[in-house]
Amino acid sequence: MDRYEVVIGLEVHTHLKTDSKLFSPAPVRYGDLPNHDVHPIDLAMPGVLPVLNQKVVGLAIRLGLATHSSIQERSVFSRKNYFYPDLPKGYQISQYDEPVVSDGFLDIEVPTKVNARSKKEKAETCVKRVGITRAHLEEDAGKSIHDTAVAGSDATLIDLNRAGVPLLEIVSEPDLRSASEAVAYLRSLRSILRYIDVSDADMEKGQFRCDANISLRLHGESEFGTRTEIKNLNSFASIEGAIHAEVIRQSEILDDGGQIVQATMLYDVDRNRTRVMRLKENADDYRYFDDPDLIPLQIEEAFIEAIRSELPELPEQKRVRFAEEYNLGSAEAEILVSSRSMADFFEETAQACDSAKAAANWISRDLRRELNERDLEVSDLELEPVVLAKLIRLVEDGRLTAKNARDLLPELVDRGGDPEQIMQERNLEAVSDSGLIDTLVQTVMQENGEAVELVRSGDDKPLNFLMGKVMQASQGKASPGEVRKTLVEKIKGNGTSGEVS
Repeated sequence: MDRYEVVIGLEVHTHLKTDSKLFSPAPVRYGDLPNHDVHPIDLAMPGVLPVLNQKVVGLAIRLGLATHSSIQERSVFSRKNYFYPDLPKGYQISQYDEPVVSDGFLDIEVPTKVNARSKKEKAETCVKRVGITRAHLEEDAGKSIHDTAVAGSDATLIDLNRAGVPLLEIVSEPDLRSASEAVAYLRSLRSILRYIDVSDADMEKGQFRCDANISLRLHGESEFGTRTEIKNLNSFASIEGAIHAEVIRQSEILDDGGQIVQATMLYDVDRNRTRVMRLKENADDYRYFDDPDLIPLQIEEAFIEAIRSELPELPEQKRVRFAEEYNLGSAEAEILVSSRSMADFFEETAQACDSAKAAANWISRDLRRELNERDLEVSDLELEPVVLAKLIRLVEDGRLTAKNARDLLPELVDRGGDPEQIMQERNLEAVSDSGLIDTLVQTVMQENGEAVELVRSGDDKPLNFLMGKVMQASQGKASPGEVRKTLVEKIKGNGTSGEVS
């Protein structure tokens, strides 16, 4: 398999964030009863004509501007002809040779090599530019349900709620060379779509789906090999698994002297293998022609510039600014810009607590852990930035230990509240009385003479054990730094203060 270079191009289908469908006034909703959100236009009833939803054009342009693409002055809708039960018209309204968006790119961070000297094996990264061939508008098809438990027999059920939902298909150049690069590209693209409010891109709802085109060639060759296309991948795990499986399948065929046949593939997650669904069609098989019911789009420069002026700061721009303005590491900044709501939450918290570094640490580590455990986004939180800032300030001012603050965080995440009031009600305020800390340290030293002697002889490992005992005795309210300082002074310091009676 190492003989071959992997060549990958991706086609992403993302649902646009609109209230109604692409060519009909039917609502776009998720979770409604089957065939509930359907209009005669979606059903292709005689005598009805499609009417373009203008908002989708603006959303496509917004994505084009965010990916450094060209916006075409003239764009045409075409009919893509094929027959399938969930396609009522017998054709899909799409775009072919005159899309709204073309010739763009997306810069992504990809791993270059692993630093083997590091125990954590931190990956070094570089920036890779991935070309975007085009982004075109089209309507989604309905949904075929093959589940016999639902249908009650071998019949296939059809739900047309999704038919006519506006899609933006984003086609990359074949610039990706591994499954990890493909996932990095998709994560970056999804982040941009969410930042600029073009799509929610929720993979669980089918709002962000991917087809992967894969071919192999010998290293050093310039000609592309025969490609196959894996359809309908709807999670990062399935995308990575499908690419790995297809690369193995193709390499085994080539190693045995066989030839790759152009085909559409399906990925079997349970067996971790790809299988042929049908021999691949070409564009001619779809008999594209301009839709006679829809006039060509004429996109004015003033319309484009109005959209450009409303674009928010993009994730990469924000990441660079965070690193420079707040002196954050690249990994930390990457976490904080992972979503627009996360980035906004960080900046509001940093401003309120007057410590960007502390806010970054708490959000990227502790708050992120709480979010992951609950499968929540920052936008779902009861916790306000000013409340987290108050908690951080209590720690920074020495009034609350970091341990007790972390113990309070889950409650604040779930129910909100005033951290200072909770601290006082539960008698959690940090012990600042040096005399009391001194007494606790002395008591722990007397009860753990063997550990004290080990530290005194130069073995610092038992020091953490002694610190834990003191913190336990103080109910977590003593300052860890003060406890450590006092222990070291008493055990290793001059005079008789380190003697254990």
